[in-house]
Amino acid sequence: MAREEAPGEPPRLVLVVGVAGSGKSTVGRLLAERLGSTYGEADAFHSEADRAKMAAGHALTDSDREPWLDAIGDWMDRTTSAGQRAVVTCSALKRRYRDKLLAGRPDAVLVYLHGSRELLESRLAARRGHFFPADLLDSQLADLQEPGPDEHPLVVEIDQPPEAVVTAVLSLMRRASAAGVPVDRPGAERAPHSVVPDGPSASPSPTGGSWLLVRGEQSAEVVQLGGALRDYVVSGRPVLDGFSTGAAITGGRGQLLVPWPNRVGGGRYRFDGRDLQLPLTEVEKENAIHGLLRWTLWERLARTDDSVTLGTTLCPQPGYPFLLDVRVEYRLGAEGLSATVRATNTGTGPAPYGVGQHPYLTVGTDLVDGVVLTVPARSLLRTDDRGLPIGQEPVDGTPYDFRTARPIGDLRLDTAFTGLDRDPDGRAVVRLAHPSGLRGVDLRLGEGTRWVQVYTGDTLAEPERRRRGVAVEAMSCPPDAFRSGTDLTVLQPGATHVLRWGLSPWGYA
Repeated sequence: MAREEAPGEPPRLVLVVGVAGSGKSTVGRLLAERLGSTYGEADAFHSEADRAKMAAGHALTDSDREPWLDAIGDWMDRTTSAGQRAVVTCSALKRRYRDKLLAGRPDAVLVYLHGSRELLESRLAARRGHFFPADLLDSQLADLQEPGPDEHPLVVEIDQPPEAVVTAVLSLMRRASAAGVPVDRPGAERAPHSVVPDGPSASPSPTGGSWLLVRGEQSAEVVQLGGALRDYVVSGRPVLDGFSTGAAITGGRGQLLVPWPNRVGGGRYRFDGRDLQLPLTEVEKENAIHGLLRWTLWERLARTDDSVTLGTTLCPQPGYPFLLDVRVEYRLGAEGLSATVRATNTGTGPAPYGVGQHPYLTVGTDLVDGVVLTVPARSLLRTDDRGLPIGQEPVDGTPYDFRTARPIGDLRLDTAFTGLDRDPDGRAVVRLAHPSGLRGVDLRLGEGTRWVQVYTGDTLAEPERRRRGVAVEAMSCPPDAFRSGTDLTVLQPGATHVLRWGLSPWGYA
């Protein structure tokens, strides 16, 4: 797994706390791996007498825990004094335990893994070979003093896969680092509060710089390469199955697709009396795919704490001899995250144009099979084995009719939908819901969105990423629009096309 870099230097010390069954050990090991840190498990510091006492069903007393906490503290100091970063997991149920572990360690980050009693019970009941019996959960919950705001904990819900929990922790670390969250613990100095950085992060990355947006419990990250949306987290839960900081973009994750979404068959098309040939970027299928700006570094045009506007120029080039000014604004607001893409023809003649964006969504399931999907579309596009259209037909009577919410199951989706039913405000909403029905995310399709592509990732080059998230792509036109002309925009000189879409998570409070 690729190491994940937080903004600047990763924290020297991370303390992960939570009751038995919260997944501390699994999360701690994964987090240490992604931060390049040494991992310490608090259970390893228990004496044999303590282990026997707990195995017999007896809770430890405060006096039992004192030498245990001292041993953990000693390990943290030895590790960090040796120049190593450390992640340590410990139940640390009471405030005074956490204060003891964090006293004199002002740069430590506190992570609290929170879960419902029912979930914790089910996890403990499924554990085998652990010295901690499930019936001690009552005593742990009775002792638990959840971290308060003055402890500045990063709180993450555990009812999601461990990888998603770690992704949420890292996102909250980035947000806290950018916002300059102060430290207020025994023996610590309060850190000065800083503003969200105005420019891109300077750390070397294959995606260039990045900008972190923060509003309340929401945070999002945008990268310079292609103006792509890397990450979006709400109340400690990832909404995107995005890509790691320091990793290359694969599978089109979060990318802007300009000046066409999806494919152009053979890269050949005719426009305004000219035959044009685009470079073939999906070589195995002899297609030009996903436009020309995915691998361009975009520049910041405007910036606030909760928004950023990036822009670039699409210059005339082989296969696309047209001049466009392209801008995207990302903004966090009361509804969630909004994206607005504007393209203006700054050339002297008309230009063919289409646009889309490629976010992968998650509601915290291991696979997409259990995700409950709603797509308010009356028609779909049938395609051949090259992904090129062979005909449009109604969804009625097909496995692709998701106008009524239902689980995806084992259905393989790489399907363009149109005939979108819209609300009085002109928006169509694609909904993904967790199987529990308690939370989910709505993708809003606004101005300029005539089509939506839904992709379950079955053909991704990375087998481990397949069916982990659902790509829901707002599009102005269908695949191969440069050749078919279907819903293709012809931008006259000076004209601007606008595409609006957004994400509204629900049940994440």
